[in-house]
Amino acid sequence: MRHGDKLNNLGRKTAHRKAMLANMASSLILHKRIATTVAKAKALRIYVEPLLTKSKTDSTHSRRTVFAYLGNKEAVDMLFKEISTKIADRPGGYTRILKTGARLGDNADMCMIELVDYNENMLGGKAPVKAKTARRGKKKSTSATATDVESTDIATDDSAKSE
Repeated sequence: MRHGDKLNNLGRKTAHRKAMLANMASSLILHKRIATTVAKAKALRIYVEPLLTKSKTDSTHSRRTVFAYLGNKEAVDMLFKEISTKIADRPGGYTRILKTGARLGDNADMCMIELVDYNENMLGGKAPVKAKTARRGKKKSTSATATDVESTDIATDDSAKSE
C-alpha cells in the first residue's frame, strides 16, 4: 500500500529518476519550453520550482546547491544570469503546463511545460518591434518592375515554344 506516498516514481528507480529530472530541468532552463508527458511535467514542476526560487539570491551557496541538482554549468549560468532577473518579482508559479493531447504511438497524455515569463503570446504584450533600418541604394519604381516581369514572361514563353 502507498498510503501518504506523494512521490511519483514514474516507473523508474531512484538514480534513473533523479538523472532524468535533472536533464529535463536543464533542458527547460536552456530552451524555456519542452514537450513531455503530463506525469513527467508534474514531477518536473515539483523538482524545478524550488531551484528557480533559490536562484533569486545569487550567492555561492545557492549556486552550489542548484548545481548539485542540475549538474550542468550552462544551465546554472543561464538560470542565475538571465532567468532570475525575469522572475525576481514573481512570488511563485514559475512554470505552466499546457496539455497538447495524446501521443500517437501509445496514447500517453502529452503536454508542453514552459517558463511563464518567456511565453510572449500568453503575456498579452506584443513582441518587441524591430526598428526600421535605412535602405542602401535606390528603390525601383513599381511600374518598371511590372514591365520587367511581363518582358521576362514573354521571353520565357518564346523560348519554350522554340524548343
